[in-house]
Amino acid sequence: MTDTPSNIHATAIVVGSTGLLFMGPSGWGKSMLAFACINEAQRMGMSAILVADDQVLISKQDGTVIATCPATIAGLIELRGTGIVRLPHTESAVMHYAVLPGSVSGEKRLPPESERTTIADGIDLPVIRLLANTPLPLAVLMAKAPDIGE
Repeated sequence: MTDTPSNIHATAIVVGSTGLLFMGPSGWGKSMLAFACINEAQRMGMSAILVADDQVLISKQDGTVIATCPATIAGLIELRGTGIVRLPHTESAVMHYAVLPGSVSGEKRLPPESERTTIADGIDLPVIRLLANTPLPLAVLMAKAPDIGE
């Protein structure tokens, strides 16, 4: 069964066969973190590709979360302060994790284990928290979820 896709404000990439959906407030750095992860993966000899930036169509098909890129922005990613650049992309991919902003201090500094987030009606993913200015974002994500990139 295919649900009608929900258009969400996010950036979706695939590293190896792992889909990462960067979600958070405007200005958090979703696009730059996703771009850094793609480049970090490629330097490590891993495959990595953009699905969509800024707008992601999210649906659930047979229990799997699917991210699809609106045709009008295919292959485009905005690197704040630099502009819009073109990257290799794929039209759609399975998403495995939602990457959300981490907290540098306070009670949420250590996020709960097995945290999940609702993306759209009936669609949720496990969460990995990440700080916006993390120098090696993919390394941090892989430390938390070693299956990334497989």
